[in-house]
Amino acid sequence: MKYVGKRQAASETKEEIGGTNSKCAKEVNLHLCSERLEKGTAPPTSSSPDRDLNQGVPVLGRLAQYETSVFNYATGRECISIHVGQAGTQIGNACWELYCLEHGIQPDGQMPSDKTIGGNDDSFNTFFSETGAGKHVPRAVFVDLEPTVVSTAVVEPYNSILTTHTTLEHSDCAFMCDNEAIYDICRRNLDIERPTYTNLNRLIGQIVSSITASLRFDGALNVDLTEFQTNLVPYPRIHFPLVTYAPVISAEKAYHEQLSVSEITNACFEPANQMVKCDPRHGKYMACCMLYRGDVVPKDVNAAIATIKTKRTIQFVDWCPTGFKVGINYQPPTVVPGGDLAKVQRAVCMLSNTTAIAEAWARLDHKFDLMYAKRAFVHWYVGEGMEEGEFSEAREDLAALEKDYEEVGMDSVEGEGEGAEEY
Repeated sequence: MKYVGKRQAASETKEEIGGTNSKCAKEVNLHLCSERLEKGTAPPTSSSPDRDLNQGVPVLGRLAQYETSVFNYATGRECISIHVGQAGTQIGNACWELYCLEHGIQPDGQMPSDKTIGGNDDSFNTFFSETGAGKHVPRAVFVDLEPTVVSTAVVEPYNSILTTHTTLEHSDCAFMCDNEAIYDICRRNLDIERPTYTNLNRLIGQIVSSITASLRFDGALNVDLTEFQTNLVPYPRIHFPLVTYAPVISAEKAYHEQLSVSEITNACFEPANQMVKCDPRHGKYMACCMLYRGDVVPKDVNAAIATIKTKRTIQFVDWCPTGFKVGINYQPPTVVPGGDLAKVQRAVCMLSNTTAIAEAWARLDHKFDLMYAKRAFVHWYVGEGMEEGEFSEAREDLAALEKDYEEVGMDSVEGEGEGAEEY
């Protein structure tokens, strides 16, 4: 293979049932670590600030750092969610609002359906810590520099590239969300003329909920969170899967539209349903994870994937088998009362590692270059203690990332339609 440097061998992806810019990219970082803590150590918890809009984030821009660190405790496994910055806290609010609805946890922390006061054996205890009084406290930390809402739209390209450069070597898997793409989904699918950040964040909340559902609910066909990294990340730096979610429909449409497993699976391969604006038809897939929720059976999933594989427009790199990692959770999607999304019987979230995501980096890099060529706004960063050389260093790192994706795609032999032949 031509792909060289500090990389690890590509992990084999198997097809199995049960067993991934507004003008700045929001990232939902799932930082996976395995750290053994002593028995009885309690994770830090915090309640979120009461805010309505995430119009800007100091330093980080709207780059939402939603990091979930996975720790192995002696008594089980808990996930600590760290929400950083204005956008991070707003997305965190949307996520925990949805989690509480899904588990039937009331605003006072009580869970009427939980009869084991103080017990920690239930699946939801990975995300909630239960007190002796029966209150369920989110295992979450909310962090921000200041309480005010500061618009940083102009310097978002700087913030995004500086943050990506800083976290690139420390984050194992990062799911990107593009404000522009989600705005379009809200306008087109939900008929919202002027989407607000609440609309955007609730949609992102559904995606994060789908990704973490296997940890919070019991199920024989669940996919563990740590399996995403194994199946989606062939090289350490190529860890930015593309997220697609379906169906996104309003309550009015849901009355006369009950989408089948095949239909929602096909929708995941349509660029219009992606959380980042790029065209996978112009790139090549390295791996796919399909996370189904609700009324879904393996037979229907196998049939839907078999149909997808026959499409010549879906290409995989030749050094990675055309496999799909599939997870099914029988807990149907929950919606926020009075929200935009309709209550549906089944949904799917697809996480795919594709070379097409490089289009998003190229757009961001171009915006960075336009401003940095004039050194616009750089003095504000220098005044806070940064050095101008850090900008050049970050930009070079992102250029190398673009090159990495290009090399991964070149490894594949052009013109081979292996997807249809291998099944």
